[in-house]
Formats: sequence, C-alpha cells, structure tokens
Amino acid sequence: MADAKPSPKKGRKPPQGDKRQFLTSLDPEVIKQIKQAAIGLEKTASEVMEEAAKEWLARHHAGKK
Repeated sequence: MADAKPSPKKGRKPPQGDKRQFLTSLDPEVIKQIKQAAIGLEKTASEVMEEAAKEWLARHHAGKK
C-alpha cells in the first residue's frame, strides 16, 4: 500500500513571495467598492489596497526617520 499523502489545507492560499497578511476591518460598502474597482483594473483587491496604502504613506511621510 502506498503512503497516503496529507490532504492539502483548506482555506485561503498563503500570500505569494515575501508578503504577509494584514487583517483590518472596513465598512462592507467600502470593501464592495474596492473589489469592484479591482475587477475593473484587472488587479486583485490586495494589489489595490497595497497601492492605496503606499500612496497614503507617501502623502503622510510615514516611515521617515
């Protein structure tokens, strides 16, 4: 009898590359709008949110020492 392979974990796949998850709470309508915008841009919601966060950080000079 062949060794049984462990079944893959259920749920979401881990982020690709050197990414980490960041959990936050948003208004459901804002989430819906982000997802719709992402579809229109042929991007993922994560890509849209990362771009928005980087732009916000640049405007607010966050991370400056």
